[in-house]
Amino acid sequence: MNDTIITAAGCNRLHKEKSPYLLQHALDPVHWQSWGEEAFAAARQEDKPVFLSIGYSTCHWCHVMGRETFRDPETAEALNRAFISIKVDREERPDIDAVYMAACQALTGSGGWPLSILMTPDQKPFWAGTYLPPRSRDGILGLVELLDEIERLWRLDRARLLELGQRVTDHIARREERMAEEPAPLLLQKAVEQCCESFDKQNGGFGGAPKFPTPHELLFLMAYAADENNCEALNMAETTLTQMSRGGIFDQIGGGFCRYSTDAEWKTPHFEKMLYDNALLAYAYLQAHVQTGRVWYRTIASQTLEYALRELRLPGGGFACGQDADSGGEEGRYYLLTPKDICCALEDGETGSRFCRWYGMDGKGDQIPNLLKNGQYELSNAVFVTEREKLADFRRRRHPLHRDSKAVVSWNAMMTAALAKAYRVSGEKRCLRAAESARMFLRTRLTAPDGTLYHCWREGEAAADGLLEDYAYCCWALLELYEANFSTSCLWEAVKLANQMAALFQDQEKGGFYSTAVDSERLIARQKEPWDGPYASGNSIAALALGRLWRLTGEERFRSLWKRQLDWLAGQIQDAPAGGCGSLLAMLEARHLAGELVCVTAERIPPWLAGTAEEYGLLAAAKTRDNSHALEQLIPHTAAFPIPDKGHMLYLCRDGSCSAPVKTLEELRAIAVPAQVR
Repeated sequence: MNDTIITAAGCNRLHKEKSPYLLQHALDPVHWQSWGEEAFAAARQEDKPVFLSIGYSTCHWCHVMGRETFRDPETAEALNRAFISIKVDREERPDIDAVYMAACQALTGSGGWPLSILMTPDQKPFWAGTYLPPRSRDGILGLVELLDEIERLWRLDRARLLELGQRVTDHIARREERMAEEPAPLLLQKAVEQCCESFDKQNGGFGGAPKFPTPHELLFLMAYAADENNCEALNMAETTLTQMSRGGIFDQIGGGFCRYSTDAEWKTPHFEKMLYDNALLAYAYLQAHVQTGRVWYRTIASQTLEYALRELRLPGGGFACGQDADSGGEEGRYYLLTPKDICCALEDGETGSRFCRWYGMDGKGDQIPNLLKNGQYELSNAVFVTEREKLADFRRRRHPLHRDSKAVVSWNAMMTAALAKAYRVSGEKRCLRAAESARMFLRTRLTAPDGTLYHCWREGEAAADGLLEDYAYCCWALLELYEANFSTSCLWEAVKLANQMAALFQDQEKGGFYSTAVDSERLIARQKEPWDGPYASGNSIAALALGRLWRLTGEERFRSLWKRQLDWLAGQIQDAPAGGCGSLLAMLEARHLAGELVCVTAERIPPWLAGTAEEYGLLAAAKTRDNSHALEQLIPHTAAFPIPDKGHMLYLCRDGSCSAPVKTLEELRAIAVPAQVR
C-alpha cells in the first residue's frame, strides 16, 4: 500500500480522468493527482502540504496559467519536490470549488478562476489566490517564490500555517443564519430599489464593467412589474435585455451569448459561452416576449436556442457545458472579424461594406459585430441572412473552438426548461422534441437505479453525487416540461425528486437545504447557500418548484416544505434582497397565485392549452381517458371532473376552488386575466 501511494505521488495521473479540464493538464510536468483519499494519504505519509488548483476547461486565465506556470520546469520541480498537487474541475465538483472559493474570499476578499489553494493534508486551507505566473512580475506574486516560502514555513514554522488553516476552516464552517420570517412586500420593494441604485440607465445592466448577464434578476423585475404594474422595474429589465441583444456579448453571426462583457456597453465580450447563460437568457427573452409582445425578444431567444442545439447538443439529446474563449492560443480569435475578413468571406466588397456599416464595424479597430448604433436593429433578422451564414462558415474554418463535452445535470435541466417554454410560446414542435430528448438523457445517463441523481456525465460515465441545484433545477424543469406536453410521467418524476430533495438535503433544524446530500463526501464545511450566483441558487429554485408542485397536486407536504423554505429564504436575504432575486421570484408566485387550469377532454389534448396557460400565467393540467387514473393519483381533485362525451371542459381554479367549467377557448379568455396585466 505504501509503495502504491509513493508511486501515485510520483507522476501525473490525470490521463485516467474523464474531465476535459483535467485531461488538458495530463501532459504537464507537474505530478498532478485528482481529488481523492489517495492523494491526501500521500500528503500525510510524505508530510507535505497540498497545492490545490481549481478551474474549468473553457476558462481563459486557466489556459494562461497552464501554459505559463504548470508547464514551466522550475515550477513543476518545486511542486513535485515539496507538495502534493491536486487538480479539480469546478464543473465536475462544484461542492469542492464552493468550499475553497469561500476560503479564498475569507483570506483575500475576492475570488476567481483559476483558484489556487495551499492547505494541510487534512484539507484545511492557509493560503489562497487566483492566477499566479511562474515568477513574480508586475507586482503579481510568482508561484515559485510562494512555494519556496511555504516550503520554508512548513519546515520551520508549521504551527503558524496549521493555526491559520484551522481559523479559516472554522470561519467557513460557521453558518451565521438569521431567523426565518414570513416574506413581506417590503422585501420585494427593497430589492427593486437596490436594483435601481446600481442600474446603468444608458446601457442597461447593473454596476460597471465587467458586466454579467443576470437572467434571474431580469425575470424577477419582469414578474414584479407585472404584479405591481411597476414601469420602472419593467424598464430596467427591457433596457438590459435590449442592449445585451444589440451588443457584442450576443454573437450576431452565430447566435448565443458570451459569458460577460468587459465594458459597460456590452460591446466587447469575454468570449466563452456557457450552457447555463444561454439556457436562462433564452428563457428570460421568451418571458419578455410574452409580457411585452415584442417580436425582437422572441427572435433573440430563437437564435440563442438554435446556437445551443447546433453547437452544444450531444448525441442522445443532452448538452455540453460550453465553448472556450480561446482558439489558436488567443482569446477571441475565432470571433474577431476585420472588414477585410468580411469582404473576403462574402466575396463581394460592396456587400461587405454594407454589412460592416450595419454591424458597427468602421475599420478603426472594431472587430466585433454589434447593433449598438443601429436604430433599425429590429430588422436584423430579415437582412444579411445569407451573409451571416457565410460568415459563420468562414469562422468555422478557422481554429476550432474547444467544447467541454461534459453534461451537467442542473445546466441540462435549465436548457430543458428553456426549450419547453419555447414550445409553449412559439408552438415549435422541434423545441418540444429537444426538451423531451434532454429529459430522457438525464433520466437514462444521469439517474442511478434508485432514482437519485449523479452530477455530471461524459463519454458513457456518470460522476459525482447530485447536488441540491441538480435536484431543484431538474424538478423545476420537469414541471416546465409538463406544462408543454402534459405527460404524467413528468409529474411523477418531479414528485419523486422533490421527496428525495427533502430527504437528502433539508436542514430539519433551521430550515433551508444544504448544497450537498447527507450521504455525500464530507468536506471541511457543508454549505447552505441562499444567495444567487451566475444563476439562481438551488435553494431559490427549490422554493419555486415546491410551490408549483403544491399548486398542481394539492399535497400538504409540499405546501409545508414550500412555506418553510420561503420563510427561511426571506430571513437570510433581508439585508441585500437584490442578491436573492431567484428567491423573490418564488415569493412573487406565492403572493399572486394566478390559478390553475384543468382541461378535461374526450379528445387529444388541444395544442393551444400550453400557450394559453403561458399567456395567462396559469399552471395547467390535462385529463384524458388514457391518463385519468394516473392524474387522479397525482392531482386528487381532478377525480371530480368527469370526462365529457365529446370536446373539452375547462376548469379554472383559484385559491382552492374551481369555477364552473367552460367549453371553449373564447369562454376561457373571458374569465382569465392576462399575465401581463395582473
